[in-house]
Amino acid sequence: MERDRGPRETAVCCVPTGGAPVPEPERRRERPLLSDRVESFAEAAIDDGPLARLELAHATAAALVDAGRGDAGPETSRLVALAETVGLDTLSELWRDSPPDSLPGALWALYLLRTWTERQGEAVARMYRAGRGYAPVDEVVAGVADAADPGAVQALADAVLTGAYRGDFDVALERAAAFFRVVASGRREMSADEVELAVRNERCADALQRAATAWREGTLH
Repeated sequence: MERDRGPRETAVCCVPTGGAPVPEPERRRERPLLSDRVESFAEAAIDDGPLARLELAHATAAALVDAGRGDAGPETSRLVALAETVGLDTLSELWRDSPPDSLPGALWALYLLRTWTERQGEAVARMYRAGRGYAPVDEVVAGVADAADPGAVQALADAVLTGAYRGDFDVALERAAAFFRVVASGRREMSADEVELAVRNERCADALQRAATAWREGTLH
């Protein structure tokens, strides 16, 4: 997956379902405050040095995970859709240079996975179907529906992020790692030209697996 470095998207305000837009003061109160903070951190990271950017990356990732832990309501949904709310490039400014097996690096991989399945769902589903026969254990861990169509791989990506924010962070990382391994197997099966990308998927899977282990040990940061 390539990182999205396109123009920054504009954050949107919340509007009640089926009703007229609320007055400005109420709309401001209802906006997810963490989204505002993420944008502010990303803007600060642009001009800061590498160490300061790394500190911001870890601080933001920790704040997001803490905010979502154990929450099954609207806040979890907002966090899952954070890339759409603040723009994938905003998250990229914060997290793309973090170690892949760190907390911000793992979150970055999960958001990239979700965006990838949304934008290229047919291609991802095709690679997954091609690879699942070569990685049966990983297929079970990933937990993609039997059809493995674009909707199924998108549902997996949503479920992984939702699980991460509801407290099953290590399980979410392991599911994502398994998914990437199946996709890597599919790439190798489909074309020799895909080998380099398959290796990248495998490296991502390995990093996510290390992050899952570190989370269980209480050392992921």
